[in-house]
Amino acid sequence: MKPLKQVIDMKRAEQITVFLLRVVAGLLFLQAGGLKLFGWFGGMPDGSTLQLMSQVGIGTVLEVVGGAAMMLGLFTRPVAFILSGEMAVAYWQFHGANGGWPIENQGVPAVLFCFIFLFFAASGAGDWSLDALLRWRQSVATDR
Repeated sequence: MKPLKQVIDMKRAEQITVFLLRVVAGLLFLQAGGLKLFGWFGGMPDGSTLQLMSQVGIGTVLEVVGGAAMMLGLFTRPVAFILSGEMAVAYWQFHGANGGWPIENQGVPAVLFCFIFLFFAASGAGDWSLDALLRWRQSVATDR
């Protein structure tokens, strides 16, 4: 049996790791959307303008709003499920036709985002999130 301190340390390490994965994935996603929507980092690679009512435009809004929500850990499960689906579509639509393996078709980021978001759709945001804070506040309110 492990000593209690070692169990507590592992729990803290898990909380920190889940928090960092969620925040970094959300930040990278927010940046990808911000590049297209707000012209961050030089804007669209080909200098084109974004059409909001296009597939790319809707995906961009999902990236900005979803990335921010993931960073905050707010509505994490449904947001992550939607973002995972977005990345699956992006992979098969834009990368899959260019080769069978992600390393061949430059689809590695789409696959990683897809499965990172699928993880959060299944597990939730973790203890260090607004979702956890809202659950805690609700439990305190119902205990009164």
